[in-house]
Amino acid sequence: MSESDTGRVVEFAIGGMTCAACSARLEKVLNRQAGMQANVNLAAERARVRLSATADEAAVLAAVAKAGFTAALVDGQTREREKAAKLRIYQSEIRRFWISVALSLPLVGQMFFMLGEHGHMNELPRWLQLALATPVQFWIGWRFYDGAYKSLRGGGANMDVLVALGTSMAWAFSAVVTLFALDQHVYFESGAAVITLVLLGKLLEARAKARTSEAIESLIRLQPKTARVERDGQWVDMPVDSLMPGDVFLVRPGESVPVDGELIDGESSVNEAMLTGESMPVGKRAGDKVFAATANGQGAMRCRATGVGEHTLLAGIIRMVGEAQGSKAPVQRLADRISAIFVPTVCVIALFTFFGWWWFAGQFAEALVNAVAVLVIACPCALGLATPTAIMVGTGQGARAGILVKNAEALERAEKITVLALDKTGTLTSGMPQVTDVLPYGLSRDEALSLAAALEQNSEHPLARAVIAASGPVLAGKVDNFRALAGHGVEGEVAGRMLRLGSPAWLGLAAEAAVVDLQRTGKTVVALVEGETMLALLAIADALRPTSRAAVERLRERGIRVVMLTGDNASTAAAIAAEAGIAEFRAGILPGDKAAAINELKSAGGLVAMVGDGINDAPALAAADVSFAIGAGSDAAVEAADLTLIRGDLMSVVDAIDLSAATLGKIRQNLFFAFIYNVMGIPLAALGLLNPVVAGAAMAMSSVSVVSNSLLLKRWRTGR
Repeated sequence: MSESDTGRVVEFAIGGMTCAACSARLEKVLNRQAGMQANVNLAAERARVRLSATADEAAVLAAVAKAGFTAALVDGQTREREKAAKLRIYQSEIRRFWISVALSLPLVGQMFFMLGEHGHMNELPRWLQLALATPVQFWIGWRFYDGAYKSLRGGGANMDVLVALGTSMAWAFSAVVTLFALDQHVYFESGAAVITLVLLGKLLEARAKARTSEAIESLIRLQPKTARVERDGQWVDMPVDSLMPGDVFLVRPGESVPVDGELIDGESSVNEAMLTGESMPVGKRAGDKVFAATANGQGAMRCRATGVGEHTLLAGIIRMVGEAQGSKAPVQRLADRISAIFVPTVCVIALFTFFGWWWFAGQFAEALVNAVAVLVIACPCALGLATPTAIMVGTGQGARAGILVKNAEALERAEKITVLALDKTGTLTSGMPQVTDVLPYGLSRDEALSLAAALEQNSEHPLARAVIAASGPVLAGKVDNFRALAGHGVEGEVAGRMLRLGSPAWLGLAAEAAVVDLQRTGKTVVALVEGETMLALLAIADALRPTSRAAVERLRERGIRVVMLTGDNASTAAAIAAEAGIAEFRAGILPGDKAAAINELKSAGGLVAMVGDGINDAPALAAADVSFAIGAGSDAAVEAADLTLIRGDLMSVVDAIDLSAATLGKIRQNLFFAFIYNVMGIPLAALGLLNPVVAGAAMAMSSVSVVSNSLLLKRWRTGR
């Protein structure tokens, strides 16, 4: 459950949905309720409902029940309860399936012995056929009658209606022929075989669907259950759920980190592959952050908890992946519109088929068989599974690679990006700038650094951290009357001296020869002044990430126009852009103007994306059509972005676009499979060219093929 400005978002586990018509009808029912905005996912069996102040959870539960389904609020234990319940149901369905096979085999098997001139002599006694087919029809197949009743009671029609109607027609006709000893062929084998094959398809589909959520399941399994916590000078083992921020915990060699924290003492290397997708361990020392479920290497680490429970990075990943898997891509709207009218349309086609064959051919039995074939082949299951299964697998694979997708719409649009705007510091560069040159005027180098660091001690800007790191532990004193001017610099009183530190342009020093010379080398220059007197120039360089140039090249190969946005002056921006292989850049852009730059790029047409990592990037990220946040950046940037890149590397943007293309490719293939079965199958059945048994097998395989095709996304890897 989460809060937003427009209401609470609540997630429900839904039971009883069997096809796309079910999910579409339930979504329509919920959206008709006052104060509800719902999104129902057939593959995940979830409904995410945004509730206004006029609605509550009880109203949702009542509306779902009235529509013929079951609902339960999703909490921390829901996933385990669902797994246990699904396992029981699956085992029960397996037993029922094999009973159905045993009862149906004699009915289907006799067909092979009836071929030839005297085939009718090998037909099973009709009373035996009736005895074998009736349990399959009404006991094994009861689920279809129950589903059809609930669907019709709720004002809709689903796959269960088609199966129940088609098989009942075949059984009823055959039963009348048998009981009244009429001289007609019976079709007990058709109904029994269809029910058995549909059950087989459902079992295969359930097994395949379970595999689509393996990525999120594997993330959950990574969470340690216990932690070694310091209490009154003693180390005690405690459940992870009982830890609080500020608790001190120990991570021994080979153990997993229990919660997010900060390393107090000790030194080690940590495998963060489950977060970033990078296999190389990351060195950790005092002051560095550690994250829940990452694997400690050779050294012991004493850490202080900073994020526990739902506030760990891993919990955020699981939550974001779950939300993305439950969201709906725009391409799904076509399938939803078709599903809403599909079953009634099929029933009309079956009715025309029945009366058409009866009228023109004069054969009631043949007309009945062809109508049954139409009803059976036309299951909309594959249509409903085409998009959500691909989204579930795609977002899961993304999470394993450190690419977190906020919603399915963002994943769909990423493939269509034509312009990519990116911030320089922390995106193209490593985000760890260092002071490379100090040019003092009338004071010593150390004094200049000490005064500059004293001014910057209240700032979190990367350049401020570089100045403070260069000055060492000794500052000139505390700063009074401190003021920060976004995009310009800072000012304040240090040791009785009114000082300003910031960009040369702000301080009127942009034309100074020393400033120009340093900027030409790609360095950022800040000036320290007292009144009108220049005290020092500091040159700061932030090294380009090793992969940035290769990432820019791959983006250009995809036909994407890359534009760098930076607050640096034109000389510095030109040097960095040339080093990264970027032909177009916008320099001297203040933080508040980045969103305007994005809107200007959008006005030229095409889909514009933005990559950023800082708080000042949040407005631009929100303005972009698709936005990427470097995961190591600020919470504001991550919150505003559509995709979060845990690895903090521009190459992750390329991987995210590739993942979008791979996922959309699977969705298109799935929709093709779903449509082709029906486009080809329904006319064949209506023309009498498709036996109901074959139709049942084809219908079952359509769903299996769609889910199996989505599972091929598990082969996707980064760096392709």
